[in-house]
Amino acid sequence: MFGIVRPCAHRLSEGLKTEWMAHLCGLCLALRSDHGQFARIVTNYDGLIVSVLTEAQAERTTGWRRTAGPCPLRSMRTAPVARGEGARLAAAVSLVLASAKVRDHIADRDGLLRRRPVAAAARRVAAGWDRAGARAGAELGFDTAVLVDAVDRQTGVERLAGPGTPLLTVTEPTETATAAAFAHTAALAGRPQNAEPLAEAGRLFGRLAHLLDAVEDQEADAASGAWNPLTATGTSRAEARRLCDDALRGVRLALRDAEFTDDKLTHVLLVHELRRSVDRAFATQTCSHQADARRPGGDLTDRQQTESAVKTPGDAVGLRQTGSFGPPPGNPYAPNNPGNPFGPPQPPPEPPRDRRGLITGCLVWAGLACTCQMCCGTFEDPWSRQRREGLCSQCDCSDCCDACDCCSNCGDCCSSCDCCDCGCDC
Repeated sequence: MFGIVRPCAHRLSEGLKTEWMAHLCGLCLALRSDHGQFARIVTNYDGLIVSVLTEAQAERTTGWRRTAGPCPLRSMRTAPVARGEGARLAAAVSLVLASAKVRDHIADRDGLLRRRPVAAAARRVAAGWDRAGARAGAELGFDTAVLVDAVDRQTGVERLAGPGTPLLTVTEPTETATAAAFAHTAALAGRPQNAEPLAEAGRLFGRLAHLLDAVEDQEADAASGAWNPLTATGTSRAEARRLCDDALRGVRLALRDAEFTDDKLTHVLLVHELRRSVDRAFATQTCSHQADARRPGGDLTDRQQTESAVKTPGDAVGLRQTGSFGPPPGNPYAPNNPGNPFGPPQPPPEPPRDRRGLITGCLVWAGLACTCQMCCGTFEDPWSRQRREGLCSQCDCSDCCDACDCCSNCGDCCSSCDCCDCGCDC
């Protein structure tokens, strides 16, 4: 799985999480149906945005979902999955994207691809994905030649780039490819008027994808001697961040100019989650909305100024302020009193469970691992039988709006939309 938009399931509402998984599984199954089992390895998070955009513009009809059978990655559960032209276009685009990534690794001589036999085999696989993507695209009226041409031009552009070369010259082929893919979703959905704004959103999305990949890989590329856009052009990370912030604003403005039937998931992925991707790549710890408001020349809202003036370290962590001469009045031992030295009442301990033996526990562990239940959702410990959370629950689920009132103080991020109703649980 690769891609820059990787939303944590805990940040999505139940409805949006179901939709997101429907598109992800729909992309995977479309790859299997049209291109065989092996093609499913190119399933990626960015490719499914094409499916999301197509569905967001289309009128709801019967048959836009189907129930898929049990899958190990869904803990052997059935689920509704997206179907139709959007999923198939996403599959075609994903194949070409994966081909480009393989070619990039071959050019950089990464890992096993340093060996000529392995690199030759990888080239054949990439060429096969190009042909498969072209066939699928032609059936949908989409010419993937623009994607393949962008991949081919990228190598030449990188070869000519050097200190002083504008960074956007290097990202242009990627921008052109993603613009074409985003724009074609308007044709599939029957909304030709959306082609221009979605092409602009796609162009800027491609710029972000290229820049964030360069930022995340810069140290590793320097250690291995691989080519990196930032290092080759002498671009600072501050300048790269500025370009990313400009692209984020451009994507948001372009989406406002498009007409959607239901754009809640699109808004969450391409506005909220895309900004989180930038913050993650640049290791930004603060709320990105407030970071924008506190830039030099930026103005804080009256509410932010008031809260900043009265906020103390105790308030920042949600602690109640005590008086100058001790705790607040009242019974300090009351269960719900913040001054209670014994803390709030604790829930009763779980009843003891029968532990499994070593061999039985190992067999249960193998079953959980094979069905990915130890990665997603909750599961019962193979030996102690205690309820445990999967590895997905250990991700950073901090919300971009934890420190602000999203409904009234979302600022530039959510202007012109009802943030409380966008399903993003801000």
